[in-house]
Amino acid sequence: MNNFSSVAISSRIRLARNISDVEFMPKLTDVNKIEYITSSMRALLAASGDFTTLALADMPLSRCTSLLERHVISKELIENKDISFVSTNEDESINVMILEEDHLRLQSVLPGLNLFEAYNNLLPLDEKISASFKIAFDEEFGYLTSSPANLGTGMRASVMVFIPALVMSGRIQELIKEARKYGLTFRGVYGEGSEGLGYIYQISNQGLLWLSEEEIIDRVSDFFFNIYKDEISLRKQIFDKNHDKLCDTILRAYGQILHAYLLEEKEMFSLLGLVRFGHEMGLLKIRDVNLFMKLYYHGGSASMKEIRPFSQEQEENHIRAEYIAKRVKNLVKIGGDK
Repeated sequence: MNNFSSVAISSRIRLARNISDVEFMPKLTDVNKIEYITSSMRALLAASGDFTTLALADMPLSRCTSLLERHVISKELIENKDISFVSTNEDESINVMILEEDHLRLQSVLPGLNLFEAYNNLLPLDEKISASFKIAFDEEFGYLTSSPANLGTGMRASVMVFIPALVMSGRIQELIKEARKYGLTFRGVYGEGSEGLGYIYQISNQGLLWLSEEEIIDRVSDFFFNIYKDEISLRKQIFDKNHDKLCDTILRAYGQILHAYLLEEKEMFSLLGLVRFGHEMGLLKIRDVNLFMKLYYHGGSASMKEIRPFSQEQEENHIRAEYIAKRVKNLVKIGGDK
């Protein structure tokens, strides 16, 4: 079954839930109420399967940032580091953020275009939480959340997309405007306020108060299908029109990754994006695309510190260059089967 993986990197469903009669974040300051939410949720998750729950207060900031780079947690959870927790299942396909922007944020992330499957992953846990807590809900407005943008279902449906041809053709501003017409947002790698790095962007809903969960997923999926069709068509056009120049750019990027002594994080994103594009166009062959895409966050500053501590930016860039070169050498070869 085609999950459109040449464009769709991953799908994420996030559900925002709040406990009734407890102040929304960040007005929640009562220590007893904070303890009630955290202890109750930790007990519920412990009884729900293979979840591991960690207090952010017990982690170094570099570890928290590494989880952010991997899209396991959000910057809002790190901002509440003194009181917040994260709970993940074994393969990190489901995780729960406790005391983030809302009391609870449940999310499921799956590869490719799998929004409905990600949503279904969360339903049993969401039902268990609703049976264990009185959740803030209004008959007219739906689930009540700290941000009005999440009222209704409390759901954010997102697809991470790889769109080099649309970026190269200068279509990004047009896509941002088109997304707004659908009640959607078109953002960078790390969400609101971030830029698209390595030709990667996020499509997600915003608002859509009166739509059901299924209707929101359909809305995001329909917009993705339009992007997918345009991206695939443009790839061939751009490659045919600028064949020699693109071949040179892509193969130079591959060589630069293999032989660079220093590699800045932003430059790494750009070079990896070109190598991935080369794979899609048959110039290069990536042995395991999912493993290759993990290099985007493995090469982040926080992840580099976990691999080998460093004190200077130049040292970080050297460690990154060595690390990325070694893995790309094992994952990628010149020539493809397309």
